[in-house]
Amino acid sequence: MGKKMQAASSKVEPRLYGLKEAVGLVKQAAYAKFDESVDLALRLGVDPKRSDQMVRGTTVLPHGTGKKLRVLVFAKGEKEQEARAAGADYVGAEDLMEKIKGGWMEFDQAIATPDLMGAVGKLGKVLGPRGLMPNPKTGTVTFEVAKAIAEIRKGRVEYKVEKAGIVHVPVGKVSFDAQRLYENAHSILESVVKARPASCKGRYLKSATISSTMGPGIRLDTVAITKQWS
Repeated sequence: MGKKMQAASSKVEPRLYGLKEAVGLVKQAAYAKFDESVDLALRLGVDPKRSDQMVRGTTVLPHGTGKKLRVLVFAKGEKEQEARAAGADYVGAEDLMEKIKGGWMEFDQAIATPDLMGAVGKLGKVLGPRGLMPNPKTGTVTFEVAKAIAEIRKGRVEYKVEKAGIVHVPVGKVSFDAQRLYENAHSILESVVKARPASCKGRYLKSATISSTMGPGIRLDTVAITKQWS
């Protein structure tokens, strides 16, 4: 552990923190020269192998992620024109699919109209592992392409539980003031807690940690968090 990391870690006590106190500490403990991202890591008491315990959803962060996302839309005809007018970075159909098959991946979010999902589905092995596959559950398979683009621009983030029961979600940037980070994190936690599957028994939100890219993890009081929306 380097001297800067040691100094940052010394600011974090071995206890559970309330969310407001934690986001302030994240800013204090950040030491990198670049504008670090702030992320939440949540461990859930679910079995992702069971379809009825898959936790997945979206939420619009009140203050965005601090990152300009490149949006790609698979659409034709009127919907193609709608996507371009709404400010999509890349719009097309078979032409874009061929580029992606060739290894091009210069985008951060993908939207598709339902009529093209038969063809887009063939890109599942490429887009799926990167979290870029359009999905109706996250609002990225829709004929309302302008609305979907607007939500992404406003700061909509997607989350999905991984095999180990972990959810990683971006909260914002260290340059955000503490109140904006708090409101973004609050929005994410509320969404994830309310997404608890009916079949989940026992403790749902087992642990939660917030941290900057290079900074130490700060453990949150999950009991207090869960009480807010239970």
